[in-house]
Amino acid sequence: QVQLVESGGGLVQAGGSLRLSCAASGRTFSSYAMGWFRQAPGKEREFVAAISRDGGTTYYADSVKGRFTISRDNAKNTVYLQMNSLKPEDTAVYYCAAVRTILGWYTETSESKYDYWGQGTQVTVFS
Repeated sequence: QVQLVESGGGLVQAGGSLRLSCAASGRTFSSYAMGWFRQAPGKEREFVAAISRDGGTTYYADSVKGRFTISRDNAKNTVYLQMNSLKPEDTAVYYCAAVRTILGWYTETSESKYDYWGQGTQVTVFS
């Protein structure tokens, strides 16, 4: 069992930056590949970024590529999402998620494959 708690959301002007954090409980964080998803009002939840359990592989949605960076610190049981050059269309509730895997390089973009989810943190970008 893994519990995930996101933090770092808030209100930011377009062009600004935020860093989201997702803290995981338990001693097996390094056994999980991690992902960030987001859901805007009236829209389906969508994939944002993913990182392998060893941190060596990352994958991004085209809409955030070059602006967002996912990273993790397995010693701190935390995954991060650095968001730069924010746009109003980035406004959403951001969720982190975990999927257990034995593969060090594995990343996952499908939300149905994830086992655990956080409660979400709101990001609002105004112009």
